Amino acid sequence: MITIIKSKKEWDTFLDKVDSYDFYHTYDYHELSINEDEECILISYAENDTLIGLPFIVRQIPDCEYRDLTSVYGYAGPVSKNVDENFDNLKFSEALNSCLQDQHIISVFSRLNPFINFQHNLLKGIGQIKHVGNVVNIDLMKPLDIQRQKYQRRIKSQINKARRLCSLRRATTKEDVLEFIKIYYENMDRVEARRSYYFDTDYFFKFLESKSLQMDLLLVTLNESNEIIAGVMFIKTNNIVQYHLSGSKEEYLDITPVKLLIDEMRIRATQEGYKYFNLGGGYGSQNDSLLRFKMSFSKELVDFHVWKHIVNQKVYDDLTNSKESKEQDYFPKYREPN
Repeated sequence: MITIIKSKKEWDTFLDKVDSYDFYHTYDYHELSINEDEECILISYAENDTLIGLPFIVRQIPDCEYRDLTSVYGYAGPVSKNVDENFDNLKFSEALNSCLQDQHIISVFSRLNPFINFQHNLLKGIGQIKHVGNVVNIDLMKPLDIQRQKYQRRIKSQINKARRLCSLRRATTKEDVLEFIKIYYENMDRVEARRSYYFDTDYFFKFLESKSLQMDLLLVTLNESNEIIAGVMFIKTNNIVQYHLSGSKEEYLDITPVKLLIDEMRIRATQEGYKYFNLGGGYGSQNDSLLRFKMSFSKELVDFHVWKHIVNQKVYDDLTNSKESKEQDYFPKYREPN
């Protein structure tokens, strides 16, 4: 019933069979996300005509024989075929826990995907699902003019001004990508981002080279000088568009080029038949400046959840007891930074 998939070919074949998935579930994105001492796996489950897949990053716990599982940065969780809200997950739950114990897994953490159906049904009674905030979605199934009516009035004026001053195009050359990376790093410096957000150069180019990751890197250039002043990486998978990484030059923030890029992708994705445009959430608080910025495009908030599962409570407690906890919700506790 349970198979652990590690090869790209088997992983891709499995995803081709399920009802829906996002780029966060792909082998290529997992390979981009792992550190040298980690590996990526897809736990697959088959029962009659039902398929379930759970992608993870496997991490060795220091100084012991045990390991734990975590998800990639973004929105992952289970994918499936022939599952609905009435799915009885008892056999799946038993098979999964047996597999995790055999693999010496102590705990499991995964961010869930708000746009993949039945994830909560699949995980019911297996650990804990916790609501941690909201993400902002633009409903691309509505007409373009109705979508734009949801914008704040100020946003409409800013976008109109940006369209007069600027042009948009896709990144097509190595020089385009390198210029975007430079702008992205500058943006991370400005917001004092954590080091984990400073992806290396290969990260960006592998996105472009991957056949499994459909990336649109859109750039904004000034009409008067043709200078690239901003860019956004949008990833398109099945019926979902994800706003992934962005950056703009500080001296041109008053032109609000990122707002123009979001508006442009909204139009293109609607015309191409996508359903969801996920702008993501905030920095972590329930109502911070980043979330408010995204809500200026849409008031449609979608619940965002994480899944936490302790497989071996005794070992988990033994590992945790030696740690002094500062953050109540940190999981797993034994990995909380000092």
